[in-house]
Amino acid sequence: MSSQPPIGEIHPAIRSAPGVPVIRNVNWGGLATLYIKEVRRFFKVQLQTVWAPAMTTLLFLIVFTIATGAKSPVHVGGTIIPFADFIAPGLIISQGMMGPAFANASFSLLVGKIQGTIVDYLQPPLSSAELLAALVGGAVTRALIVGTVVWAAMALYPGVHVTPHAPLAILWFGLLGAVFLALLGVLTSIWAEKFDHAAAVTNFVIAPLSLLSGTFYSVDRLAPAFRAFSHANPFFYIISGFRYGFLGVADSPVMLGGVVILVIDVVLAGACYALLRSGWKLKN
Repeated sequence: MSSQPPIGEIHPAIRSAPGVPVIRNVNWGGLATLYIKEVRRFFKVQLQTVWAPAMTTLLFLIVFTIATGAKSPVHVGGTIIPFADFIAPGLIISQGMMGPAFANASFSLLVGKIQGTIVDYLQPPLSSAELLAALVGGAVTRALIVGTVVWAAMALYPGVHVTPHAPLAILWFGLLGAVFLALLGVLTSIWAEKFDHAAAVTNFVIAPLSLLSGTFYSVDRLAPAFRAFSHANPFFYIISGFRYGFLGVADSPVMLGGVVILVIDVVLAGACYALLRSGWKLKN
């Protein structure tokens, strides 16, 4: 007797007929695997990816509060805030979270293109949305870890108060800010062909927008032209909203800032998805 199944039936050892997709919805296993790979990658060099940016952020705090003698209070919305308390939240989100998120996301696909291992990202049975979610998730995880380390260190720093005032605002703007820079990092890694291109985006786009976003000063004290420029800077809304989470005051309407950053994140996510789906500069 033959052990072959009748014509039209599928052998029990075969999970699906040829040509029929096994993964019909979300490939949770593949998504989790790529996410864990991204997290393990930066954890293997945590001295550079976690502790170095945390130390740099703390040095900014030390320089601006001690070395420069900048201890005069800052006026925000009619409220007088000690200078150290004012700059601490901005340093946590801009230097401790958004910078590492961009660095992590801009490295993954770029190093794959340079080393010829980009197929490791494109060949597995992952959709463009799943690939994007894993890359952004790894970058946001790194941002949250570095931000938590910086916040814990600042909580122990004398003369600095970083007690949460509105935890939901901290979570909202912290996550949206990290996702914003992670998506910019993915866009950069898709476009860039060498590390110099990614470094150019960091030096000529990310750094100026971060430093001119009100991290070290209140935009209310600026001239009208510079104040208008600050309000056109997405970093300004992230830092202002994140600062509100600790101080209860902000340079701009918190709800407006939250909506603006959410819309920008959605637009950037759509752009990243479209480019990943098309394979621009990845499959060519």
